Amino acid sequence: MPYQGSCHCGRIAFEVEGEIEAVLSCNCSICQRRGHLLWFVPRDRFHLKTPESDYSTYRFHTMKIAHHFCPVCGCGPFGEAIDPKGQPTAAVNARCLEGIDLDKLKVIPFDGRRL
Repeated sequence: MPYQGSCHCGRIAFEVEGEIEAVLSCNCSICQRRGHLLWFVPRDRFHLKTPESDYSTYRFHTMKIAHHFCPVCGCGPFGEAIDPKGQPTAAVNARCLEGIDLDKLKVIPFDGRRL
């Protein structure tokens, strides 16, 4: 199923294909502050509809995850990394997807603070 997503102001827009079976609620220093609910998909199922130059990127700690955010509205709609199997992965913030009932999602807690 294709989902449409964006930051609050629409400067960053994307489409992502797949079925949301569960989302991850991480307690690391950035996810906890931003309230992300992350849905991980192979990077080739994530299609940016706006130019890469429209977002900013923040990396910290191990520098392995590119946390992308909008420099206008501050929203963090997605990130990118390489998964443990060596595959490019997009971490989509389910809160930035259109038509999602967040209360119906299975939320899996993740202790990112202790990594």
